[in-house]
Amino acid sequence: MLNFSKNIEKENHIETGKHGEKIACKFLKKNKYKILEKNYKNKIGEIDIIAIDQDTLVFVEVKTKTTEIFGLPREMVDEQKQHKIEQVATVYLMKKRLFNCKLRFDVVEVIDKQVHHIKNAW
Repeated sequence: MLNFSKNIEKENHIETGKHGEKIACKFLKKNKYKILEKNYKNKIGEIDIIAIDQDTLVFVEVKTKTTEIFGLPREMVDEQKQHKIEQVATVYLMKKRLFNCKLRFDVVEVIDKQVHHIKNAW
């Protein structure tokens, strides 16, 4: 017997994430960030948004939830996730030959259309 509810849940989760990333991009652009990459991928993993904030290159992880009942989205960016993002960022920097630039890791959390931007999240 096929379990269609799991597939629907996964699709809803993916759509929620995509929607949150669109909201985050709009928010960042409104706040004068220049978006360089969306969903940058390499063999290690993915970074949701890579942007420039004045003179700083910013790697942004976007987390989206429809409710806070089971915790804040930012809580999903644990040490393991942070380490993976740092590894992906390192490959990006090497490929782009960016050796002496200011860096920052941010989290943008979207909770039912409300946006919270955590600069220097780690």
